[in-house]
Amino acid sequence: MEHPRPEQLTVVIDPERDHVQGSATAPFTLVEYGDFECPFSAKAAVRVHRLQRELGDRLRFVYRQFPLSKHPHAQLAAEASEAAAAQDRFWNMYAMLFTHQARLERDDLVGYAARLGMDVERFARELDDHTWEEKVRLQAEGGRLLGATGTPSFVIDGRLYTGPYEPADLRAALGADG
Repeated sequence: MEHPRPEQLTVVIDPERDHVQGSATAPFTLVEYGDFECPFSAKAAVRVHRLQRELGDRLRFVYRQFPLSKHPHAQLAAEASEAAAAQDRFWNMYAMLFTHQARLERDDLVGYAARLGMDVERFARELDDHTWEEKVRLQAEGGRLLGATGTPSFVIDGRLYTGPYEPADLRAALGADG
């Protein structure tokens, strides 16, 4: 269910910082705070993909990092996705991580980078140096400031939405049923 909030939240989407699919002029925007080790985030990824197919160019989807401390591999997986983004492979790695959620050790992540045709030495170095740790931390902190406490958490029309995430539920929350 949606948390009651007296004011509408301001969520600025920056294509230089955020991971965005869809047009900035799309009438509907769905922002997700997710965790690559969270089974609920993995289920949400499938459902959001279905919603994207249903709404087409009417939906802009934004994914932000929210690794939960209870998931021991979530932070490194988030950093791996950012290292992939630096090589224009974020969405490929996003799919790979959710598909292989039970295998998120460092060597697994490096193997995924190789399978995606990335510069593996650079990728491994960025993982080992935690190059993207601060970016992940800042995205998660942004989610906490918006009121997110778990994953997946969505922001729709400036409001935190933690309700059901079946495509029909998300479509209704977006006001895209018409």
